[in-house]
Parts: sequence; structure tokens; C-alpha cells
Amino acid sequence: QVQLVESGGGLVQPGGSLRLSCAASGIILRINAMGWYRQAPGKQRELVASISSNDITNYAESVMGRFTISRDNAKNTVYLQMNSLKPEDTAVYYCMCYRGYWGQGTQVTVSS
Repeated sequence: QVQLVESGGGLVQPGGSLRLSCAASGIILRINAMGWYRQAPGKQRELVASISSNDITNYAESVMGRFTISRDNAKNTVYLQMNSLKPEDTAVYYCMCYRGYWGQGTQVTVSS
């Protein structure tokens, strides 16, 4: 059974940082393309960042230069480092494997 479990969300002030983690079981992340998506209230879910099986990364224009996706193969975990956070980054963030598996989501709120 494949499980993706996100953690690391929370409340942060504008300009602050958070690191999201996505721990996987039942699947080997290093051989799979992974992505982070987010969904704000009243909006469609959107891609934030992705990393291919050969570590090619891709970012939404809105987060480029501020967010970094990475993978720790030994821990079977994917991360999303988020810096210089803005109120418009507020959303539920989801980890996903491009084989069709999703995590339960973690809330990120950027507010003063």
C-alpha cells in the first residue's frame, strides 16, 4: 500500500520560510517523478514544483527563485523548501507521485 504523508505546514509571517516534507512508504521515490501542488480556497489545484526521476526540476513561475524541491533517497522523502513566503502562497499543499498517488495535504498560511 502506497502512502505519502506530508508535514511541515503551519502559520508563518510574510517573508518567512517553511520546509514541507513528504515521506513515502510502499513506493521508492528516487525512481519516480514527484510533485508538490497547492490549492487555495476557491481556486483550482495548481502545480508548484516537480522533480523527475533523474532530478530535473520544474517550478511554477510564481514560486521560481523562492521555492526549492529536493529529494533524500536514503529517507525516501521529498521536500519543498519555501522562502520569502507571501500571503498569496497560502494554500493546502499536496505531495504527489506521478504514478497517481496523493498525500492528504498540509496547510500553509502566510499572514501577519
